[in-house]
Amino acid sequence: MKKTICLLFAFLPLAAHAYPIEVEKQLNGAEVSATTQEIDHNMAALLLYNYGQSEAECSAVFRNGPEAPRTRRTVLAPGASSNMTVKFTRSVIRLRVSLTCGLK
Repeated sequence: MKKTICLLFAFLPLAAHAYPIEVEKQLNGAEVSATTQEIDHNMAALLLYNYGQSEAECSAVFRNGPEAPRTRRTVLAPGASSNMTVKFTRSVIRLRVSLTCGLK
């Protein structure tokens, strides 16, 4: 029993490497949903889906502490989805994303 508990505690740090992702949205009339995803210790993705009837232009700025912010842009057709991925050189502790969308 003690060996089993020790084994579980030994593997705990390997499974708990998730980091928080904060998203600040400014949709400006666009009907866009955003879903975040952690890919690796230094990679993340933002999945966008356009529910509206017109095209939407979106720009996302990813911030990871002291590193330079990474900007990704896309144009979403009505009913289309798009992935915005970003990779940093350091491990992510907390990721902040500023999403700005507007009608085209």
